[in-house]
Amino acid sequence: MATKTFELSRYAQLRLIASQLTETAILTEAEALALYERNWRFLDLGTMDDEERRFLDSLVRGVGRVS
Repeated sequence: MATKTFELSRYAQLRLIASQLTETAILTEAEALALYERNWRFLDLGTMDDEERRFLDSLVRGVGRVS
């Protein structure tokens, strides 16, 4: 199964919590979930757009269940 990747700049809240990376950084879904989990306290869920919220939900349901 191919690993899904995406550019960090696609998701605003993720970009904020991954400020050590460049906007053009390419992340795997597992890397994104790890960033969200480590930096959860810094997320502003009130300003998270619907696309990013769906992305985060899909990570938790999919990637989060990988052993």
